[in-house]
Amino acid sequence: MKLSPNLLIAAYCQGIFPMADEDGSIEWYEPDPRAIIPIDTFRVPRRLARTVRSRRFEIRCNYDFRAVIEACAAPSPGRESTWISPQIIDAYTELHQFGFAHSVETWRENRLAGGLYGVAIRGLFAGESMFSHDRDASKVALVHLVDRLRRGGYVLLDTQFIVNDHMQQFGVLEIPHEEYKVRLAAALKVDATFPTI
Repeated sequence: MKLSPNLLIAAYCQGIFPMADEDGSIEWYEPDPRAIIPIDTFRVPRRLARTVRSRRFEIRCNYDFRAVIEACAAPSPGRESTWISPQIIDAYTELHQFGFAHSVETWRENRLAGGLYGVAIRGLFAGESMFSHDRDASKVALVHLVDRLRRGGYVLLDTQFIVNDHMQQFGVLEIPHEEYKVRLAAALKVDATFPTI
């Protein structure tokens, strides 16, 4: 099955997203409960706020989307396999070229240090994955993502699953599937624009 931009957009509008199994086959997911980060109550821990203010990292948006998704797919300690297959990389890169997927990147000394990517459809931003080569690099990218979402008028930041404890510090919530569907329907009525600067 080819993951075309139209298929991906239709799936996200129904609350469904793809992941690749170890053999590369595509499976579709609709978690219950669903993890979200409320944009208006997003919390930045004090130490991380100092790091953001220090401007240790240069922030770039959509500068090298493919490098971000490839870094998210790369094996790391404790995670030898990944759901981000070559087909997923190609599909989301194409979605990015159509303006529906974005990356927020942290750079240090002209080197990609961390970042994240996700899918933006009207008032929904579905965070897909993040990576970090330097301490706090992906967290700084998340802070800058939320700032962009606020400025752009987004109302729903979907993080799909709670995959690790460190997301709790930002105020992540788990909500029932039915509540997510209500929030998603409302988000798809919002005319948001992703700010790139």
